[in-house]
Amino acid sequence: MSSDRSFRRIGLVSSLAMLAIVAGCQVRPLYSESAGTGERLAAVGFSQPQSRIDQVIRNHLIFLTSGGAGESARPAYDVKLTATSTASSIIDDEDDDNVSTTGVPVPGRVQVGATYTVTRISDGQILKSSKREVVSLIDVSGQGFAKLRAIRDAENRAARELAEFIRAEIAIVIAREPQPQTVWQK
Repeated sequence: MSSDRSFRRIGLVSSLAMLAIVAGCQVRPLYSESAGTGERLAAVGFSQPQSRIDQVIRNHLIFLTSGGAGESARPAYDVKLTATSTASSIIDDEDDDNVSTTGVPVPGRVQVGATYTVTRISDGQILKSSKREVVSLIDVSGQGFAKLRAIRDAENRAARELAEFIRAEIAIVIAREPQPQTVWQK
């Protein structure tokens, strides 16, 4: 009989401990309406692009953050973005055309990297500064135009994927921002 009581006590204590641990969890959806993340994402402005890759990433970020409504007229946050792109062959070949002697296309890779800074406009506080890179694989053809087009298509794919990553990181940063307090007046 006493072992029954001890098992019950252990069960009760462990239940209370688990309840305390679960109560301490602060899990919530990133884009929940109560957090206002969607509205704050729509209030993000982006710096002017300096290259074609910057433009592709910027356009996709504007679409993702505003839901297709366009850039914010009065942004609360500013994102400065600089992107670079490099294309290379995976196989170390002696030919400058990156085409094998049989005429078969050689695998290549396009690497797009971006450095960005998220700043709160009201006080100039830098909320996040980071660098991201995405790799897109291609087949490099011996034809000049096909080679250029393959590289451009791979840059576009990598830029859109990079914009998705950056948007997620911006959303996380903005979700951590304190909610603006509503001032009630009589």
